[in-house]
Amino acid sequence: MDWDSRVGSYTYDQAVQELGPPLLSTKLNAGGTVADWPLGHHSSSVGFGVGGGGYGGGVGVGMGQTIGHDDYLRLTFDQNGTLKAWSRDYR
Repeated sequence: MDWDSRVGSYTYDQAVQELGPPLLSTKLNAGGTVADWPLGHHSSSVGFGVGGGGYGGGVGVGMGQTIGHDDYLRLTFDQNGTLKAWSRDYR
């Protein structure tokens, strides 16, 4: 989605219709709202291996780790409920 083109015209109500209710939302002292929608979970695997051996024998060592993060869309709306900024947040 091209969020830059929606700044200034997209509303909070449209976001709820399109994305569903936000996972988190906060009312700002200035009268706006910041809301987060989950985009999904992503993971990456990192591995390391050492192997050795010769005629008639062998030794192997391996280790790995999966690193995961969740992606969130953060939309900030002004006091009239119009989108004024957006960002993608990784946690």
